[in-house]
Amino acid sequence: MDEALFGVAPYHILLAGCGFVIIVAYWLPRFLIGHEPAPSGLLIVGGALVFGFLPGMPEAFNPLERPILWELLAEVTVILALFGTGLRIDRVFRMTLWSPTIRLLLVAMPLSVLAVAALGLAAGMSLAAAVLLAAALAPTDPVLAQDVQVGPPLEGGEHPVRFALTTEAGLNDGLAFPFVYLSLFIGTYGSDILQWGGTWAGFYLVYKIVLGGIAGIVAGKLLGQLIFAIPSRNILAESGSGVVALAGVLFTYGLTELLEGYGFIAAFIMGIVLRQREAKHAFHTRLHGFSEAIEHAVTAIMLVLLGGTLPLLFDYLTLTDALIGCALVFLIRPAFGLLSLIGTPLHRRQRGVVAFYGVRGIGSIYYLAYACGQFEFDHEERLWATAAFTILLSTLIHGFTAGSMVWAATHEDDAKGPA
Repeated sequence: MDEALFGVAPYHILLAGCGFVIIVAYWLPRFLIGHEPAPSGLLIVGGALVFGFLPGMPEAFNPLERPILWELLAEVTVILALFGTGLRIDRVFRMTLWSPTIRLLLVAMPLSVLAVAALGLAAGMSLAAAVLLAAALAPTDPVLAQDVQVGPPLEGGEHPVRFALTTEAGLNDGLAFPFVYLSLFIGTYGSDILQWGGTWAGFYLVYKIVLGGIAGIVAGKLLGQLIFAIPSRNILAESGSGVVALAGVLFTYGLTELLEGYGFIAAFIMGIVLRQREAKHAFHTRLHGFSEAIEHAVTAIMLVLLGGTLPLLFDYLTLTDALIGCALVFLIRPAFGLLSLIGTPLHRRQRGVVAFYGVRGIGSIYYLAYACGQFEFDHEERLWATAAFTILLSTLIHGFTAGSMVWAATHEDDAKGPA
């Protein structure tokens, strides 16, 4: 018989390996310790163990050679996560809840970008590469931060700590984009800000953010009409199908990008606005569960594949680059987070939890892949290696501690008053 009939296809190894790692990552913690921490870190480590040392496997999905693959996978995952994050928010109009979020976005994130960029420069990176690294690592990830977010629709649990982390993750993925474009401007035109600063500030910093917000509001209202009101005799919300809502998200994201707005902001705002329509309707819970299931599946596969690239990427990781990742997770984000939260209603422990749990993840992959597909940066290998290390560190540290720490912070006696 032809020996080719018994050949081993790498593709089938990939499928079997992905399935094995995902099952183990979700099952093993329950077997060993009786509960399930965030599986993100285990998925990455499992991918490294299963695929990282098989001949040809790391190269098969090498982000240095195939950034478009990672860009598209990460983009879809983040879109779904942002929409799902918006759907989680039951209470929108309590402005006191938004104070920590605004401070994190306007103070902590820009200062974190500045600090990481400075460290990148000190480590020998070009200015453009250092700014890109800082921009990619700036946002709290909406995909991997679900353990610290508010509960699904209609379940409540909107403690100010969880609300701050949820809304920050929902908005700062879009707000990090201007810094990514800043790195592209520096790489393309040089550091003479007088030549291109007006264009960057007016179009990429203001116009695209504003348009993304407007597009999300309009799309959420229109989709709410289609789902809950038209036709009145047979509304879509009664069918239980979430496909139309997700199709609306994809349509909104694509159209917003075509109009040169930030689609990530539109996806999150759309989720919030849609959630406020018929707020008590069970459709919101069904839609959230549907979108969350798809998001989890895509995310799990991405993290396993990312783990498979670690042995390849870590060949480029220097001690200095690893220290940048450690500094971001343990020093920069916590310090600037605490600074930004001074004067908010949160207690001392709650501020510490919000400041520390800025999870890094899929958004960082997207921004690196997008920018590297637009321009050839110096030190791209180091950028990917540093980002991969930081994501691994964040998923392990945050993933295994978030449950207990956030629970403790959200059950603290609110009657104490601000610390």
